Amino acid sequence: MDNHEANIKYRLERAEGSFEEAVFLAEKKRWNTVVNRLYYSCFYAVIALLLKSNIKATTHTGTRNQFGLYFIKTQKIDQKFGKLYTKLFDFRQKGDYGDMFDFTEEEVSPLIQKVPEFLSEIKKHIQVK
Repeated sequence: MDNHEANIKYRLERAEGSFEEAVFLAEKKRWNTVVNRLYYSCFYAVIALLLKSNIKATTHTGTRNQFGLYFIKTQKIDQKFGKLYTKLFDFRQKGDYGDMFDFTEEEVSPLIQKVPEFLSEIKKHIQVK
């Protein structure tokens, strides 16, 4: 496995690990941190997809923009996944940097159900089983 493929594999492993952390933290009802881990799960998967596609992004915003431009706007990936990624991006900003703000179980639980589908969709485009 060359370095490029190793980086893609590493990012996908980080995506899976971050999702597992989110599920664990949900059991502890740590909703802001769950949002953070869900976002990073998707972020790492998108980074893997961009790497596989030789698309450069150096920031979180750049990653989101490149994903939207090359995969959502071109309809290679369903718009619902773009909306989920954007929602997690915005929620993570609010949860990590917002003062006196706490997410609720009602806001976060539905997102936990959607992330595995997001990860599966990304893996299809990377052609990882």
